[in-house]
Amino acid sequence: MKQAIEKIKSNQRVFIQGAAATPLPLVQELVNQAPRLKNVEIIHMHTEGPAPYAQPEMAKHFRVSNLFVGGNIRKQINFDSVDYIPCFLSEMDLLFRKDIRRPNVALVQVSPPDKHGNCSLGTSVDITKAAVETADLVIALVNPQVPRVFGDGIIPFSQIDEAIEYNGPLIETKSKPLTEIEIKIGNLAAEFIEDNSTLQIGIGSIPDAVLAALKNHKNLGVHSEMWSDGLLPLLKSGVVNNSKKNIYNGKTIASFLNGSKELMDFVNDNPSVMLLEAREVNNPRTISKNDRMVSINSAVEIDLSGQVCADSVGARVISGVGGQVDFIRGATLSKGGKSILALTSRSRKANSRIVSVLQPGAGIVTTRAHVHHVVTEYGHVELFGKTVGERAKALIGIAHPDDRESLERQFFEIYKK
Repeated sequence: MKQAIEKIKSNQRVFIQGAAATPLPLVQELVNQAPRLKNVEIIHMHTEGPAPYAQPEMAKHFRVSNLFVGGNIRKQINFDSVDYIPCFLSEMDLLFRKDIRRPNVALVQVSPPDKHGNCSLGTSVDITKAAVETADLVIALVNPQVPRVFGDGIIPFSQIDEAIEYNGPLIETKSKPLTEIEIKIGNLAAEFIEDNSTLQIGIGSIPDAVLAALKNHKNLGVHSEMWSDGLLPLLKSGVVNNSKKNIYNGKTIASFLNGSKELMDFVNDNPSVMLLEAREVNNPRTISKNDRMVSINSAVEIDLSGQVCADSVGARVISGVGGQVDFIRGATLSKGGKSILALTSRSRKANSRIVSVLQPGAGIVTTRAHVHHVVTEYGHVELFGKTVGERAKALIGIAHPDDRESLERQFFEIYKK
């Protein structure tokens, strides 16, 4: 491993595979060799586990360009040595393929080669496939605990320049117990999901709450940028069988996975699960081909005109643009499709998520023209076709009751002055 990482040079760009597949031993060895390196740019989507290369003392060795900011790196964002690239997930591969931010080196984790000489990229295909195809040097942990997943992540062993044998578990993430508010939001959102629908639903408590409310539905499908353990009960019970999908019929489609060992075991050598490149999964034209496509996303804040901040708290970046707009647009264009924005009326600090204006520096991930259905624990509104005044009245109606009077006053002061 040491000799492989020694091939990385100063002033190069290094891609790190993310989520459950983050190759932590390679990352640690790269950090161990930091004293000999200068100005190495590290680029990745969100990673799991420690990110020591982003610590302040590493600034003279590494620059970090996040395509999606995970919890392990949020506090280190300084827009200098640790920064953020706003980009749709459907377009991230173009950064590599158009040589805009093509990696010199890709650090990945793969399954051992099969009898045909092919390895699997396991749980993260997303933009990893593009990184492997465009990098000058591919360094891989060859790990028998990496699940073999069908789809675009099957690569020839010959594509790996430096292979290091390793045997260790992938990084597990576990769901948190649902709160009463989250369960209520899940039930309200589930009311708008018909049988035979295809879902985009990600990770987190509200997506899990929606999935938990779908156990009596029939013939659901999944076409999502990612999914996690909340989907497993529906897959195992047959509620999700993908039988009504127009494309990838019979297949549960995503670009990456995060979750428990139970999830890893379920997808291993399972022909009903496919991971494809994000440029395909998140392409709005592809998404819209499935009838009754339903996208379910969340937000940090939504203002009274419908503008959505989903990647920051004010100017403090906490996640990324990701695939929210990709799927909202794809679902909207689908025959019988719906886009749903589901959020709690208040944050954990009891601040209203429905606001008169977004905080200074807040990133508008989704424009007010994109937003259709909005759900909180206090109800549902549809914004499509409504004026700004009508939108404000509707959104105030599903805000926390203690916030409604102040929102009405702020709307009058800001919008009608």
